[in-house]
Amino acid sequence: MKSRTFVLISIVLAMLVASMDSTIMNTTMPIVAQELGRFDLYAWSFAAYMIFNTVLAPVAGRVSDLFGRKKVFACGILLFLVGSLLCGLSQSMVQLVIFRAVQGIGAGVMMPFPMIIAGDLFSVENRGKIQALFTSMWGLAAVLAPMLGAFFVEYLSWRWIFYVNLPICLLAFLMLLPYKEVYQPKPAKVDYIGAILFTIGVSALLLVTVLEKNQVVSGVIGVIFLVWFYVFERKQQSPLVPLSMLSDQTIRWVNINGFVACLSLFGVGSFIPLFLQNFAGASLFMSGLPLLGLAAGWMVVAVPAGKWVLRYGFRPLLLVGNLLLVLSGVLLALIHSASGVGYATLCITVVGLAFGLTSTVSIIAVQQLAEAHQRGISTSFLMFCRNIGTAVGVTIMGAILNRTPGITGFHDLFLFGFISTLVALGTSLFIRNRKLEMSPTRVHQPE
Repeated sequence: MKSRTFVLISIVLAMLVASMDSTIMNTTMPIVAQELGRFDLYAWSFAAYMIFNTVLAPVAGRVSDLFGRKKVFACGILLFLVGSLLCGLSQSMVQLVIFRAVQGIGAGVMMPFPMIIAGDLFSVENRGKIQALFTSMWGLAAVLAPMLGAFFVEYLSWRWIFYVNLPICLLAFLMLLPYKEVYQPKPAKVDYIGAILFTIGVSALLLVTVLEKNQVVSGVIGVIFLVWFYVFERKQQSPLVPLSMLSDQTIRWVNINGFVACLSLFGVGSFIPLFLQNFAGASLFMSGLPLLGLAAGWMVVAVPAGKWVLRYGFRPLLLVGNLLLVLSGVLLALIHSASGVGYATLCITVVGLAFGLTSTVSIIAVQQLAEAHQRGISTSFLMFCRNIGTAVGVTIMGAILNRTPGITGFHDLFLFGFISTLVALGTSLFIRNRKLEMSPTRVHQPE
């Protein structure tokens, strides 16, 4: 029991720092760029973190299937710690971008493990509660990150937005040490070439979201490498992404649904505060309040979702979740300048309810339907699909606002989100229903 408690503390702390570093620089980066110079590299400080965070997740999940969870998770924590230290010591924007990439590698290795280890340690009916705990860290980070960033810049130095990670990462690492896993990895050759092809292909595609020139070239390179990756993987005995896993119709469509759903509205939280500040006269503090509704709605449905899966199966719950997503799309499409913070909070809360249900049920689905030695890659690949969907969705929404400034641009943005939710609902219709008659045997038995 102590081992399980320690590993939960380690996971929660790791999620907290990785979550905060996704947003803490939003308010402080202008000051950082002013001190270090090279404002032309402003966007790359975010892109370096985002790209490696996204790309490394499925790689880390697969490696954990081969070598065990604890070793890989510990490496992620240490990489994030080193990256944070180096970011704080940066003397130029070039250094900061490079060290943010190191930080992103650490975050990418860490982030799949809360869900992977929860799948190893806890029964289906209790897994929703644990995932709700993890989700609360994102909500806490959304509140803490801007406050901490402003505090450090005003009273200490922007460098402390990175230094604050050091004691938290160290504590997370120490809490992981007592964890005694009995998971028996399935020994196999590491698919290094596949990992390289995958990393180059996805990175090139993600660069399209940040490049101002040569987006087409970057996109074509990304597609070529991903096609090469697919052809290469079909010939491997131990591929990075086992294609046999994706042959299961439910797993395949759950991943597709996760991509489309996150493309539609998961990134809308980045634009609601901007809308409220510019057109509803909301203050900086008030414009951020609706984001708490996202975490609250998520946790309300995530807690009982595990028991609902045992009672109803995957398909009915995913259909309900996608219907809630469509409802949130309708509500957002009707928003206007007089709607106010209360209406925006209602919209975002419904978004939270939708993603809380679909996210929890989807993760349980891919974990239970995959073989035990593929649970790491099945979980991390779903997270990868969601991250890619979010990145694409935010890019499209940003392009809509740049093309059509003013309140009309926001209406077009929310209309795009609504149409995308209908597509997400359509993909959920292809998911077959599976009901779990009993809790699965745990592969980890902590001492």
